[in-house]
Amino acid sequence: MSRPAEKTVLQAVSAAGFLLCVAVALWGWQTGVLTSQERLEALVSSLGIAGALLFTAFQAVQVVVPVLPGGLGCLVGVILFGPVWGFVYNYVGICAGSLMAFAVARNCGRPLLSLLFSEKTIQRYSRWAEERDRFARLFALAIFLPVAPDDFLCYLAGTTDMTWRRYTAIILLGKPFAIALYSLGLTAVWQMIVR
Repeated sequence: MSRPAEKTVLQAVSAAGFLLCVAVALWGWQTGVLTSQERLEALVSSLGIAGALLFTAFQAVQVVVPVLPGGLGCLVGVILFGPVWGFVYNYVGICAGSLMAFAVARNCGRPLLSLLFSEKTIQRYSRWAEERDRFARLFALAIFLPVAPDDFLCYLAGTTDMTWRRYTAIILLGKPFAIALYSLGLTAVWQMIVR
């Protein structure tokens, strides 16, 4: 398959995932699941552990094939499972997805970046990868703070000579703060909208 065709397929998968999320959100809004705390809690409890596993898997996959901005997934986790378990499921899913993105990039190499991300994003952050020691520090800071395109940076890290051990440590230690900020901040905004 040619590179333009691969990019088209990846964009179609991402768009389909986004449309599916919109459809689920519309269904949730129309049925009152997203506007009633009681209905939402009833739905989540009816799914049991399967709901938590599906959500965690969704969070992992959406890092590898970006469907929604990561912050929205964090919000959904807190809304569905509460602040503690929502954080846990977000953390586990996002860390697993970040490790998968690194592995995919490590196996596929730098050409993969142009299939998944805009040239502007690639140009903006590729300079970081040119300086070996500086990249690890900048990457760690970007993962810790919720300001950079983490999904892209995970892929970019996979194209560098960063070791698995260093990468995993940065992800596991850096993600909790950013996930907590996204979760708390977006939850506060959501509560203002719903009330």
